[in-house]
Amino acid sequence: MPARSSVSMLPQEVREEFERRLIAGGFSNYEGLSAWLKEQGYEISRSAAHRHGQKFEQRMAALKVASQQAKAISEAMKDDEGAMGDALTALCQKKAYDVLIEMEEAGDISLPSLGRMIADLNRAGIAQKRWMAEARNRAQKVAANIEEKVRRFNLTPEELKSIREEIYGVVG
Repeated sequence: MPARSSVSMLPQEVREEFERRLIAGGFSNYEGLSAWLKEQGYEISRSAAHRHGQKFEQRMAALKVASQQAKAISEAMKDDEGAMGDALTALCQKKAYDVLIEMEEAGDISLPSLGRMIADLNRAGIAQKRWMAEARNRAQKVAANIEEKVRRFNLTPEELKSIREEIYGVVG
């Protein structure tokens, strides 16, 4: 296993401030960041700060892409049959895998936390599928009820189907 990064060994609050300064500075001025860390009592070289900054910038870019993907999925799917939830769950699972790999490389892996996150994702997926099945059953019952009432008006099957699709969004 590779040696842990000197920046990742910093206390959490110092590392968070370092990363905030990285973002604010546009991922530049590593000499200044190294000097700031020295003022805080930590001897971190400019090159170590730069290596951490590059990885952090890549993670930030990946998060931005993931957010854009989730937004695009949401807008494109309009939650058609829960497809958006499925896609977002799959995206989260992929990101969890990426985090697992990253944590393994850094030696920061917390298997209980990661396991809980994966279990939560799976439970959310199951709950969504159950909700969709229940909603589909309710919609089918409503459609059957409407069909029975509409038959009294002697509509053609095509007219009934059109009404069902347009008003209730039920196909079948």
